[in-house]
Amino acid sequence: EVWNLNSLNDYSLALSLVMNAFEVLAGVAVIIGWRMRLFSWLLLLLIIFFCFLTAYAYLSGNIKTCGCFGDCIPLTPLTSFIKDVLLLLLILVLFFNWKKIKPAVSAPLPQVLLIICVACTIYLQYYVMNHLPLKDCLPFRKGANIIESMKVPAGAPTDSVVLTFKYKKNGQVMEFDANSFPADFDSTYEFVERYEKTVKKGVEPAIIDFVLQSLKGNDITVAVLNQGNYYLMLLVNDFSDNEKWHNKDFDSLEAKLAAKHLPLFIVTSEKEKAIELFGANNKNIRILICDGTVIKTAARVNPTYFVMQLANIKDKYSYLDIKQVIETVNEAPVNEYYDDFDIQFDTVPEILPANMYNAEQQDGMVNKKYEKNITKMQQNY
Repeated sequence: EVWNLNSLNDYSLALSLVMNAFEVLAGVAVIIGWRMRLFSWLLLLLIIFFCFLTAYAYLSGNIKTCGCFGDCIPLTPLTSFIKDVLLLLLILVLFFNWKKIKPAVSAPLPQVLLIICVACTIYLQYYVMNHLPLKDCLPFRKGANIIESMKVPAGAPTDSVVLTFKYKKNGQVMEFDANSFPADFDSTYEFVERYEKTVKKGVEPAIIDFVLQSLKGNDITVAVLNQGNYYLMLLVNDFSDNEKWHNKDFDSLEAKLAAKHLPLFIVTSEKEKAIELFGANNKNIRILICDGTVIKTAARVNPTYFVMQLANIKDKYSYLDIKQVIETVNEAPVNEYYDDFDIQFDTVPEILPANMYNAEQQDGMVNKKYEKNITKMQQNY
């Protein structure tokens, strides 16, 4: 993408899966000392290539993180480059001393071990691509609070900005701050603009640009995330394979949610396709519009179910695990206050305060007093 090699987009996933399997294969081969001449050469070529990539990422500034260890261990380009240089030095030791390394086990055990390791690696990749990662380190992980994650942490440094002026003199545009005005500054300088220039980036929230819009284009993010009852969000990146999940199990889930008066939201960037499949006035399923990149970040499997209460992510499931979603819905309490109000999300204004919820309620049910407060507030809209 950085080098505009878009012709490889269709192969990037397959190449990454093969690369992961090869790295495990090479690592196990080195541990047991099998075919060291071959694997010392392969590892040397691989680490030289990685050093080039991480050096480019660091020097160009076009890549913010290499993603070598996923979201759980984020590395800056500089850290990643230093890591690869250290690995290069270690691999050079193996490369020049491969003759001294003897196999730890005799045939056919090395081949059996390598086949098992590669098979396990392939299966693990298949599993997490279909059933979500075993450990979720994303801001949208189970147990996280979306609204809290959209705030800058208390005490964290914010952006450092300086008031900058642009003036024009003799056809040349000049830029300077309030402490560095030119010595000859006078009326011959023509004012162009004034703006705040960021000189040092502060800490950003874990979640950025998460906005839910109604079909009419209203920003109803806070209104949706401040529901005291349980509700379900199905994040759909695209509907190309909707027949895989829009089936009898989905219909059963929809019916169970409706019976308990628990809302079901389809969150997608493909507005027209969603309306075509579910209708614009479906009482059981409401369609919300969200940026596609945000959806891909939040839902690593297309689609992914989010079990929600307030802004708390109670659980996440792949569409393949809909049986578990149904079990969760079966255990969820009935929305007792549903008959007292019917939220018309296309008309709810964005005025509910982001801090109206109580953080102590993240780990349990919302108490009745709090539910009544939410009910009264939403009745006013």
